Amino acid sequence: MVKRIGSSRHKTRHKLQKKYKERGKISISKYMQEFELNDRVYVKMEPGVHKGMVHPRFHGKAGIIVRKQGFCYQVKIKDGNKEKVIVAHPVHLKRNTP
Repeated sequence: MVKRIGSSRHKTRHKLQKKYKERGKISISKYMQEFELNDRVYVKMEPGVHKGMVHPRFHGKAGIIVRKQGFCYQVKIKDGNKEKVIVAHPVHLKRNTP
């Protein structure tokens, strides 16, 4: 059996790259943002914060807040035909405004 090469951040050079104007410190309001149950959010990873970062395959997906787990939130997303629940820090979530 061949050993798997790489980690969960394998092949994410462009996905975890910030735009030029977004570089620098992360605002505290983004870091401490609050969500309510059944809020619709997007998973948009913040490369500067490794804590609570989800797997890169879920980057850009939309989901619904299921519950709070410590400082993080459980988000229900659809991955193909399956519904999955991921745990993400609020800095990696973006509110979906209708």
